[in-house]
Amino acid sequence: MILLRKSYTLYPRDLGRQTDARFEVFGNYFGKLLRLNLHFHCADANLENRLCVKFLAWEHVLAMSTQTISNDLLEECWITTDPDQLSRGFDREHFEITHSLAEHPLLQIPELMELADRTKRDRPGGIYYDAGNIRVDQRWDQMPAKQFSVVETMERIETCGAWLLFKDVQKDPKYKIFLGSGWEKIKSKIDQDLKSRILREDALIFVTSPKRIATYHIDRECSFLLQIKGTKTIHIFDRADREVLPEEEIERFWTVDNNAPVYKPQFQARATSYKLRPGNGVHIPVNCPHWVENDDNVSVSLNVNVQFKDTLRANTYRANHALRTLGLTPRPPGQSPTMDYLKSHSVAAAAAAKAALHKLSSLRKSS
Repeated sequence: MILLRKSYTLYPRDLGRQTDARFEVFGNYFGKLLRLNLHFHCADANLENRLCVKFLAWEHVLAMSTQTISNDLLEECWITTDPDQLSRGFDREHFEITHSLAEHPLLQIPELMELADRTKRDRPGGIYYDAGNIRVDQRWDQMPAKQFSVVETMERIETCGAWLLFKDVQKDPKYKIFLGSGWEKIKSKIDQDLKSRILREDALIFVTSPKRIATYHIDRECSFLLQIKGTKTIHIFDRADREVLPEEEIERFWTVDNNAPVYKPQFQARATSYKLRPGNGVHIPVNCPHWVENDDNVSVSLNVNVQFKDTLRANTYRANHALRTLGLTPRPPGQSPTMDYLKSHSVAAAAAAKAALHKLSSLRKSS
């Protein structure tokens, strides 16, 4: 029997007969010694060399086999919810979903540690993180200063109260498959024409410390949040409830302030609360207010989302914000298609004029 101590000595009797099966079983122990860079020596030098060669070959075969299985999994519809519910409820209502990615190797902490290191080196803007005691109503511009590097934060994830967001993970060569053929099949089940309505799509990964809160907010994107590791609760509100989410807050969100929605604790009972655990998740339509509280465990979640080519809605809110600053009370989007059209196109024209003036000014400065 091998005892795990600071120094490790292996003897031939520890291995018995050196069959492939024996190496496969023992590989788990030996692999930990190699990966952890612990002090290792063997009483038999020839045995040590043979063991290293055998283990590395075994690990290579195992890694290739695991990667093949993982890639095959992502080529199928990894959201396993009933297709009728996906099609019927997509961007209309929030609902629970199921998925098959909870054990995917690329979504486990060791691989995410490597992703953090790689992202910080190659795409510094591709990761956001903070740490501390956060309130549900806290604004993102009120987050505490960072105490550790992103890699150190991942290493301390059990204790440092962190919330990490890996953005655009599909831009990493190892993770681009998450928006591959499996995702295309899922979109086809939702709506055959969905692809033509999408402005951009994105895959995100959240890693959070025990008991950490993700603050109250709304998003421009329509998303699927898949729980991979740990458990947490997400509270989602009805986006049509104007006591919870007034028109003024939506207008400010689309125009000048991503933190415009304000949490109102007196309406918390109106939220639908979903308990997330590995293998399930939730669909969140555009602009549905929500916040998340993690249980006493490390949590990992995958979020796949789409932003629509819906300039009509966004520009109508922007026009209404401008009108409201003039003291007017504009009609909300949807009440008058004609007015929505006129508002949207006026905002688009103003934006184009502003962009042209900015370009002209830049040309003058450079000449």
